[in-house]
Formats: sequence, C-alpha cells, structure tokens
Amino acid sequence: MTRTQARELAFFIVFEYSFSGESVSEIIDNSSAARDVQVPPFARELAEGTIAHLETLDATIARLARGWRLERISRVSLAILRLAMYEMQFDDSIPASVSINEAVNLCKTYAGEEDYAFVNGILGTAARELEAPEKQTADNA
Repeated sequence: MTRTQARELAFFIVFEYSFSGESVSEIIDNSSAARDVQVPPFARELAEGTIAHLETLDATIARLARGWRLERISRVSLAILRLAMYEMQFDDSIPASVSINEAVNLCKTYAGEEDYAFVNGILGTAARELEAPEKQTADNA
C-alpha cells in the first residue's frame, strides 16, 4: 500500500471520528472495509496523531479560516484539513508541499467542487507561517 493510499485510510478514520467520537481502534474494528484491508502503521499513526492533537489543529484551522466557523466547514474538508495540518505541524518527515498536494487531491476526490481551493488556501497560509520561524532562525545564524 502506498503512502497516498494509507493517507486516504487515515482520512476515512478521521472523518468517521467526526461522527462517532470512537477511538481509532474502535473505528477500524467496526469498519467492514478495514476487515478487508490491512491498516498500515502510517495510516494508524496519522489518524491517532490527528485525533490526539484535535484541539490544537482546530484552533489553527479556525484562526486561518477567516470568516468561517469550524461548524460551517464541511466534515469532509475539515477532516482533510485536520489531517494535513497534523502532518505539517507535527511530522517533520513529510514536507508541507506533499501534505498540501495530498490534501488537495483528497478534496478533488471526496469534497465539493470548490473545496479544494479553500483547503489549499488555508494550508498554504499555514505552510508560510511554519516556514517563517525557520527562515528567521536561518537569517539570524
């Protein structure tokens, strides 16, 4: 299974969490699709990390989604944003550009027609903010 496919599984888990509030293990155990597919460690780690940092991720998304309350963002787009934001903020092994590209592709497949531009804008702003401290540190060295 590719990392893209594993990320898609993590998206399904995070999306399901928005409805059920169950743990990642419970969601996987209760999913008929998961019985047919081995959930790779990468997918499980992404889903668990995203859910564990939900409060921080939602605060960042709410701040960057100017004029939008989290409740107004579709659950599909919100799950995609949470997953990509988790990767960008907490997983240094994944470049922000990869997280953004994967999120946009998920949006094009699962979200509404206009959602990918919205998601891309929020994640692009987040990436610039995350780069700013690194740039300042490099400039000061």
